Amino acid sequence: MLNAIKQTLSRFRREDTGSISVEAAIVLPAMMMLFFVTWVWFDVSRQQSVNQKANYTIGDAISRETEPLDNTYIDSSYALAQSLTRSSAAEMDLRISVVEYNNKGGGGYELLWSEARGGYPALKNNDLNGMEHRLPIMSNGDQVILVETWEDYAPAANVGLSDFEIETYSFTRPRFAPQILFAGKTFNQNNGWGNGDQDAPGGSLCNNNAENADEGAAADECQDNADGKENQGNGKSKKGKGKA
Repeated sequence: MLNAIKQTLSRFRREDTGSISVEAAIVLPAMMMLFFVTWVWFDVSRQQSVNQKANYTIGDAISRETEPLDNTYIDSSYALAQSLTRSSAAEMDLRISVVEYNNKGGGGYELLWSEARGGYPALKNNDLNGMEHRLPIMSNGDQVILVETWEDYAPAANVGLSDFEIETYSFTRPRFAPQILFAGKTFNQNNGWGNGDQDAPGGSLCNNNAENADEGAAADECQDNADGKENQGNGKSKKGKGKA
């Protein structure tokens, strides 16, 4: 009995005849399923990468601004996010916020301003209580720009993956000014780049490249100090120091 079974299995192993049609009917569905699964998961990873790159692009652009932002700027950033991710306003949400660290009391993060487009609301100061683990370690007075995006994603094929939301998050420090202002917010009107009081620490009344540099250059104490070599701290000139 055992020998008969062995002989039968041996003959089956040596058998090399078959039908292409039958084999194709068996193998092709499995191959197509594997193809669709691979393609869908690749597209998910690709779309997540596209969303994160769009997030970084918006954050980097804002970090280079030296003028106060306004609603038009936020609307344009929202349109840019849709264009980069090839999504519609119904699928894409954007939120931009500026957070500062303040070491007064026990120390903590403070929301300076937040603007949102789409279905998500703007951040409130209390919302930061649950976000400490997502914020960087900062020195007192430092600020970061938080950019958050959400996109509704629907897989192109049903391979066991249901619709879900792609979320991206990034924080960027201002590059060319200590802070990023928003029009209408009055927490501090000097961003350290000449957009405010030129007598503020770090400004130079007589020699600066801000938009109101001509006003400082016309001051009496600056007439003999064109090159700024006589400047002292807070933008004052040594030559004008003793004038009444």
